[in-house]
Amino acid sequence: MKLGRYRTTGWALLALCLLPSLAAAQRTKIKPGINFFSPQQDVEVGEANAKEIQKQLPMLNDRRVDDYLNRLGLRLAEKAPGEKFPYQFRAVNDMSINAFALPGGYLFVNRGTIEAADDEAQLAGVIGHEIGHVALRHGTNQATKAYLAQAPLAVLGGMFGSKGALGILTQIGAGLGVNSLLLKYSRDAERQADVVGTQILYDNGYDPRAMAQFFEKLAAEGGKRAPQFFSSHPNPENRVENVDAEIQRLGGFSKGMKTDSPEFQAIKQYVKSLPPPPKTAAKPSASGGKGAIERPQPPSTRYQSYKGQSLQLSYPDNWKVFESDSSITFAPQAGLVDTGQGSPSLAYGVLTAVFSPQQDARSMDLTAATDQLLNSLSQANPNLRRAQNYSRARVDGQDALSCLLTNQSALGSGETIWLLTVLRPEGLVYFVSVAPDSDYGNYRQAFEKLIRSVRFARS
Repeated sequence: MKLGRYRTTGWALLALCLLPSLAAAQRTKIKPGINFFSPQQDVEVGEANAKEIQKQLPMLNDRRVDDYLNRLGLRLAEKAPGEKFPYQFRAVNDMSINAFALPGGYLFVNRGTIEAADDEAQLAGVIGHEIGHVALRHGTNQATKAYLAQAPLAVLGGMFGSKGALGILTQIGAGLGVNSLLLKYSRDAERQADVVGTQILYDNGYDPRAMAQFFEKLAAEGGKRAPQFFSSHPNPENRVENVDAEIQRLGGFSKGMKTDSPEFQAIKQYVKSLPPPPKTAAKPSASGGKGAIERPQPPSTRYQSYKGQSLQLSYPDNWKVFESDSSITFAPQAGLVDTGQGSPSLAYGVLTAVFSPQQDARSMDLTAATDQLLNSLSQANPNLRRAQNYSRARVDGQDALSCLLTNQSALGSGETIWLLTVLRPEGLVYFVSVAPDSDYGNYRQAFEKLIRSVRFARS
């Protein structure tokens, strides 16, 4: 009897030990497609494309954000199958929800994706999906198939290697940059990246359901932002169901899985506090459509009140209030110019927002915090210049800094910007009053009256 019991216990323990390996054996195994590029050539073409893309896109160029993306991304990439590429992660200063990966491990994440994610697991799901494209070498697989279609005999004759990776891309018209063939994936490639991304999340201890949740969120949002992701990532059929099925193959959800981190929430709030993406000059349109330049009526001398959670003020009654998650803008309707990049630029009016300095605002000097803000503003607006030194001011009885700036207007002309900053418990509150150089004198009184009316919420 005792012998039988021990034998049973032994088999039970062996079965328990085998459970993880059995779960691993059940995971979907995906074999990369045909590829005449070497892994080193993936890095070569990825690096060349990354350099071109950074010329074409407005990069955020914020070390704090890029460092966070690299810490998260490299942790995820450790669990990626296949070649161990030298992964690099950069943030793009674009409010649309998107991310993309180049061969060799060069990944780009739009700031809009960071702001849209509810938690770190959702952001990890997007990044894990992109790592899947890299690990499965989808970009150079696409290039290989395109080359085979054009010159199959040349490949069989051994001429492929002699041309070099970049030479092959030129021959097949793959190009460099955001429109490269390397970024045009099929629905089957998207399905494969979903599977690998799910496995990467699971192996890193994240709740893999977050990937499906984020896709569902994008699909439900619709509107202007969500299609950006799906336009560059063809939506495979039954996407959410496929992710859920892979989770079951991996062993299902367990209560100890991670969903969020304080670091992610701090970065998300910091990104939301950054200045809007750079302006692009609007093009005049005779039809009055998108990009049409319309000079607004002068500010009214009659004022109306605005009362929000953090402040209240008065503004001209022929202006409107435009609120977003990260800022409040008071401007005439024609003061917002459509630049064709998904979000309008402010040409006339006042914007207020909260900037999160790298150091706790309660222990930071006002001048140092304002310097950080100006650095971020300059990165988003290359033509921004300080026209004068800081001067002391007061906003609702609190110490403030005042400064005039010059910039290139969204209308294509020069503009004057009056910047005011105030340190508050929530961060550096700033007010940006903007008008073209030729009209600034007509708006200055309205700007000053609006600032004098500001009252902060009392804690």
